Amino acid sequence: MRALRASALVLVLGLSLGACKKGDGEAQAKPGDAAKGPDAVPVEVVKAAHRPVAASYTGTAALEPRGESQVVAKTSGVALAVLVEEGQTVRAGQALVRLDPDRSRLAVAQASAQMHKLENNYNRARQLVAQQMISANDVDQIKFDLENARAQYTLATLELSYTTVTAPISGIVASRSIKTGNFVQINTPIFRIVDNSKLEATLNVPEREIATLKAGQPVQLTADALPGQSFTGIVDRIAPVVDSGSGTFRVVCSFSGNGDSLQPGMFGRIRIDYDKRADALVVPRVALLDDEGEPAVFAVRAGKAARVAVKTGYMDGEWVEIREGLKAGDGVVTAGKIALRDGTPVEVIGDKVKKTATVKVEVEAAGKKQ
Repeated sequence: MRALRASALVLVLGLSLGACKKGDGEAQAKPGDAAKGPDAVPVEVVKAAHRPVAASYTGTAALEPRGESQVVAKTSGVALAVLVEEGQTVRAGQALVRLDPDRSRLAVAQASAQMHKLENNYNRARQLVAQQMISANDVDQIKFDLENARAQYTLATLELSYTTVTAPISGIVASRSIKTGNFVQINTPIFRIVDNSKLEATLNVPEREIATLKAGQPVQLTADALPGQSFTGIVDRIAPVVDSGSGTFRVVCSFSGNGDSLQPGMFGRIRIDYDKRADALVVPRVALLDDEGEPAVFAVRAGKAARVAVKTGYMDGEWVEIREGLKAGDGVVTAGKIALRDGTPVEVIGDKVKKTATVKVEVEAAGKKQ
């Protein structure tokens, strides 16, 4: 009996100890300790929307004046007066420099005297030939000498006119390399005049664009020297042939001088719009995935990232046109997409901020009630 009682006591103590250990284990376990899924990835999202886009070609080029002239002296002489300065606007035919004319005037006077002498001789010879006192050959010789003297007089008069150097074109004096009192040699450049009423920029465009670019298309230009400003021009002319060496063709865009803003030599960034769509579905260009293959984006659907293949259209600055794959209002990931895979849970940063603000207001309201 004693042994039976001892065995029963041991059994009761064992059952009690097991129940205590089981209770401690249940007390340590938490209701939310079930297997958790992966953490949501914070992302920034922009919704697809409609806006106008344009198909365009962009390039860079330096601005050049449509007209430019190097003014040279056509005769030698001392500069008695320099009549214009750099930066001054001049008209075609306006006097720029006056050279010493004394030598040229003496040459004109000498040629004039010789010409008048031969004219008198010729008139007398015509009377004598009628009286048969001089041969016809002598008259012809005098006539030849007279014509030669007239040519010499004309040449001397032209040389005299060269002592006043005039502007060949209208424009602005870009440079001056002469001072009053300098001796000017013939054919020496002394001024540079540029016509900045029209400026041109020449682009070397790949041959694949030859079917899209046409004369008369609108052009937008921004210059590094004039930040924040944009200038409008047109495609003035297009070369009819493609350079076989470079595979490009020349496109010349023209712009008005715009007063004192655009200047020759400025470096410009040029955009030629050759087609427009007034109501295109677009998303930010940064939403496109960088991997190779067909274009795709990560769209946010039911709190998860979904890889969506899209068909793109025109690229317009920071926007890309979506022809297929999305509809207006679909949210696409623009930041944080590098950590995403198809089906990854996401948390939109903007929604998180709004949610946090709402919770804070509710907590403050509860505190006031207490």
